[in-house]
Amino acid sequence: MLALLLLAQEGLSLGVGILKQRAVDKVTKTFEIKRESERLLKAALEEKVALRGYFLSQNDEFLIQYQLGKHTFHSSFSRLSELLENEPYQQKNLDTIKTFHDQWENQFVQPVLEGSLDAETLLQQGSLDILRETVDSIITYERILLHGQNERLRYLDRLNQFSFMLIGLSIGVIIIGSGLNFVLLRRRVVSPIQHLMKVGHAWKNGQLAVQINHVSEDEMGRLAVILNGMARDIRGRQEKTQQRNQQLEDLISTLSHDLRTPLLANRCALSAIVGEAFGPVSDGLKGLLEEYRDANDNLIKLVETLLDISRYEAGGHILNPEPLNWHTLCDRVVTWVQNSSQCKCSFQVCIKPDLPTVKGDAIEIQRVLQNLVDNAVRLNEPGKQVLIQVTSADPAQVQIAVQDQGPGLKDQEVNRLFYRFSQGAGRQGRAGLGLYLCRQIIEAHGGKIWVESTLGQGATFWFTLPADGAEKHPVLAIAATRLSRQNQYV
Repeated sequence: MLALLLLAQEGLSLGVGILKQRAVDKVTKTFEIKRESERLLKAALEEKVALRGYFLSQNDEFLIQYQLGKHTFHSSFSRLSELLENEPYQQKNLDTIKTFHDQWENQFVQPVLEGSLDAETLLQQGSLDILRETVDSIITYERILLHGQNERLRYLDRLNQFSFMLIGLSIGVIIIGSGLNFVLLRRRVVSPIQHLMKVGHAWKNGQLAVQINHVSEDEMGRLAVILNGMARDIRGRQEKTQQRNQQLEDLISTLSHDLRTPLLANRCALSAIVGEAFGPVSDGLKGLLEEYRDANDNLIKLVETLLDISRYEAGGHILNPEPLNWHTLCDRVVTWVQNSSQCKCSFQVCIKPDLPTVKGDAIEIQRVLQNLVDNAVRLNEPGKQVLIQVTSADPAQVQIAVQDQGPGLKDQEVNRLFYRFSQGAGRQGRAGLGLYLCRQIIEAHGGKIWVESTLGQGATFWFTLPADGAEKHPVLAIAATRLSRQNQYV
C-alpha cells in the first residue's frame, strides 16, 4: 500500500509539474504576443506620424523616423509570425495585417514620398483603423487563451495540493506501518530470541530440562522444536553417561575395597616367607618371592589410589589443613625419591622467601609433589637436573613448579594428561591415575594444576594453592570434578 501511495504521489507530482510548466510557457508566450502586437501597432503609428510630418514640412528627419518605425514594424511582425506559427486563427489576422500594410504602403506611403498626395487623400488613405482592429482581435484572442491557462493553473494547483495530501498520507502510513512492524517484530522475533537466550543460559548451566516455550508456524517455531529435541537427546545421553560412569565408579570402588584385604594378606605372607619365618628359603626362591612381593605392593598402591580417587570424587575425603612448611615438604620429597629409586638426577630447590601462608593437608600436598617429582626423575635423562620451585607472583596464592628435561609432551597429550587413565610419553605400563589423583587433591584445596611443555624440551608441571584468608571454593572444586566425569572413561 505504501509503495502504491508513493508511486501515485510521484506520478501525480511529475504530471502536475509537466502540465504546470507547459501552462506557464503558454502564459509567457501570450504575454509576449500581446507585447509584440502592441509594439507592431505602435510602430505603424510612428510610420504614419512620420509620413504626415514629412508631408507637411518636407523635413528629411521625418523620413529617418519613418524608416525606424518601418524596421520595428517588420521586426515585430516576424516575431509574431514565429509565435503564432501553429495557430490558424491568428495566422489569418497576420495575413490581414500584412495585406493591409502592403496596401497602405502602396496607396499612402508611396504617394507621400513621391509628393503626389494631396491633403484630402492624406486623411482618407492614412487611416490605421483596420490594423488597430486586427491587433485588438489578436490581443483579445490571446486574453481568452490566458484566462484558460489561468484556470488550468488553478486546477493544477489543486492537484498539487492533493499531491501534498498524498505525501502526508504516505508519512502517516509509514509511521503506522513502522509501529505495527515494530510490534510484530517484537512478538515474532525479539521476544522469542530473548526467551531463547534465557533458555540457552539455563542449558549452559546444565539445566537441560528447561524447554523453549514458543509455539508458532514460522521459522522460530520450527527452530524451537529442533532445539528442544536436541536438548532432550543431550539430556538423555548425559543421563546414560552419568549412569554408566556411576556404575563404573561403584565397580572400581567395590573391586578396590575387595582386593585390598587379600593383597595386604599376600604382602604379610610373602614378607614372612622371605624372612624365613616358615623355614629356610633358597636364594633363588627368595629373589623370586621378593619380586612377587614388589608386584603385590604395586597392586596395593594402585588399589589405594583408586580408593582415594573414589573418596575425592564422592566428596568424602577429609582434609586436615595446617600451615605448610615448604622447606620440610621439599626435603622430604627429595629424600624419598632418592631413597626409593636409583636416582641419577640432581635436584635444585628454589623457595622464595616471605611466601604467604598456605593451609593444606601436608600429607596430600606432599603426595602431589612426590608424584610430580617421581615422574620428572623417571623421564629425565641421567645427569640432568630436576627443578623444584616455590614462588608467589600473587599475594593470594602460591605457585609450585616441577621442571624436568625429558622428551616433553605433544599438544594432544597435554590436553588429556590430568584425566583418568591418560598417559603421556614414557609413562606406558602404568595405570595413568597419578596425575588424575593430583588434580583431585589440588582442586579439593581450591587450587589449579596444569602443565606447560614443548616437545623435545621437557615439561613444567604447575599447581597453585590459595593463601590463608584468600577465597576458597572446595565445594565448587568437587562439583567441577563431578561434572568432568563424563570425560574420564574416554
